[in-house]
Amino acid sequence: MTKYNRYQAFYTLVRREYVRMLRISTQVFLPPVITTSLYFLIFGTIIGRRIGDINGFDYTTFIAPGLIMMSVITSSYGNVASSFYSVRFQKNVEEMLVSPMSYGILMGGFVIGGVLRGFIVGLLVFVVSCFFISYDLHHWVVAVITLLAVSLMFSLAGFTNAMLARNFDDVMIIPTFVLMPLTYLGGVFFSTTMLSAFWQKVSLFNPILYMVSAFRYGMLGQSSISHITSLAIIFSFILFFWVLNLVMMYKGVGLRE
Repeated sequence: MTKYNRYQAFYTLVRREYVRMLRISTQVFLPPVITTSLYFLIFGTIIGRRIGDINGFDYTTFIAPGLIMMSVITSSYGNVASSFYSVRFQKNVEEMLVSPMSYGILMGGFVIGGVLRGFIVGLLVFVVSCFFISYDLHHWVVAVITLLAVSLMFSLAGFTNAMLARNFDDVMIIPTFVLMPLTYLGGVFFSTTMLSAFWQKVSLFNPILYMVSAFRYGMLGQSSISHITSLAIIFSFILFFWVLNLVMMYKGVGLRE
């Protein structure tokens, strides 16, 4: 393939994902906005008044970065996992495999679609948060890099799930039984400094804690974990999933059945 043909193939896949999002926009963009609004209303406004300040911030302000990150994680992961599995289920992936398109372009097209959805959802939730709190972005570059990196990481993870899934139930197992518990235990609604020394050490094995911490640092200028360490861990996961997916594709896992 020429350079133009590779660009055209990549653009076509990304455009396909973008058009797909627009066709089901009410299912893609409204749920995270409504859910986050309820979180702010119930946990932030009602319960937050009784909790008080955490690390120098009122409770509503403290949970805002975590709620945004939670929406980004579920949106980017779910987009790629469901989209690529649907392509496998409908046997459309066979047409892509017989084309001269490389595995990197095939994966990249779906993954960038997930990143795009994660970024849009994150932006929408951020706008919603502005109706409940007012804050300045202390390190907006760190916040944007973290948002994009987390979207990329979970898009790649969603691609892995889509290749390994045998049915639609398998697509939902990871978000329900892995991502949701890790997210709720990842410092979205509390600070790890509130935990005992033992559980603080245990929480360090939760990767989502680092993502929430890095994004909280970008938005509020303060976090319990160094943002440099957090970003290093996030990019390590990105490299891991990228290599893993390429190896699985070359071996035909989930593609040649």
